[in-house]
Amino acid sequence: MADDTTPEGTAPDGPAPAPQPADRPVYVIGGGPGGLAAAYALRAQGVRAVVLEKSDRVGASWRGHYDRLHLHTTRRLSALPGLSMPRRFGRWVSRDDVVRYLEKYAEHHELEIVTGVEVSRVEPSPDGTGWLLHATGGRRLTGAAVVVATGFNHTPRVPDWPGRDTYTGEFLHASAYRNGTAYAGRDVLVVGVGNTGAEIAVDLVESGAQRVRLAVRTAPHIVRRSTAGWAAQYTGVLVRRLPVALVDRLARPMARLSVPDLSAHGLPRPGTGLYSRVTEGAIPVQDVGLIDAVRTGRVEVVAAVEGFEDGKVLLADGGRISPDTVIAATGYVRALEGLVGHLGVLDGRGRPVVHGARTPSGAPGLYFTGFTNPISGMLRELAIDAQRIAKAVARAGGESLSRLPAQG
Repeated sequence: MADDTTPEGTAPDGPAPAPQPADRPVYVIGGGPGGLAAAYALRAQGVRAVVLEKSDRVGASWRGHYDRLHLHTTRRLSALPGLSMPRRFGRWVSRDDVVRYLEKYAEHHELEIVTGVEVSRVEPSPDGTGWLLHATGGRRLTGAAVVVATGFNHTPRVPDWPGRDTYTGEFLHASAYRNGTAYAGRDVLVVGVGNTGAEIAVDLVESGAQRVRLAVRTAPHIVRRSTAGWAAQYTGVLVRRLPVALVDRLARPMARLSVPDLSAHGLPRPGTGLYSRVTEGAIPVQDVGLIDAVRTGRVEVVAAVEGFEDGKVLLADGGRISPDTVIAATGYVRALEGLVGHLGVLDGRGRPVVHGARTPSGAPGLYFTGFTNPISGMLRELAIDAQRIAKAVARAGGESLSRLPAQG
């Protein structure tokens, strides 16, 4: 793994002659699971890949997640290409072990990684045969192709609630939450009932918070992470390619059998189908204690947050509450507009119009991975995408790619 040095083909102090096409590597932007997997898969195809990571280590976003986080996907179906996860990590791998795995993955495959380099803009190269990347330090990098793997959870999203600047209590985004120790004995409101909000609420209860409320705008689908040893991910893999309406119909009776009706506690069963919600970007909440916490009243469900006024939180049902702390588990944005927004490759929500082995119309050689949240598991799909991207790059590259020497 390289440190913050100038990659081949850069010009930190000003313009330099463009390298010959055969000297151009494929640049992979982002040193998380998607970027590392893509780099390895490209190497396996004989293509030189250089990973550009803005932080000083791989797996930066994983290092910042809350302490108790474990994968909701199984160890066996979460490994990246070319290296299995150690059995000692257990079935549900912890955050720290994911980080250890990513570090080992980069080392084991001897990936070419340059840290401390943030790419701010990608545009076609002047000669029209590749891509020009503008990066920190005035670097200008010319690549035969680019894989954008900057991550699904890139930039914290905080709604522009009226009056938020008047709130006198503690306010933080879930990205800044580590554990519940500091909140023992406190009144805490968690806003948002995705997997992160649900798990933070449970963590606060288990850490001794005096009161925990969970603000919910839209009731989520809740599934058991595992039932009689059968992981929810297995079902997700099986139904991945089935018609959305069919999966919605199949999911309803399963939900009624496995998850109790929490309507009396403020969490009614959703009116829309499970897979329909997934296609809209809402992944089911995998239960790691939320069901019992809500059923026993340790987590109180309240209406959605509408704003702040006079130090109080205003709820959609007209309620006004005064928690000591508000934790906004309100998700993230991809923040791709500055990087590639000028290329016409993003949809109305700021997400790539295509992903995996497909490239956008008018942008050949530009690939995206990790910007969907599939029902079958993010890491599993990243692994599949990496191999498909590598094959597509190798097919399209020809002499424009920097090739690795043949192995003897």
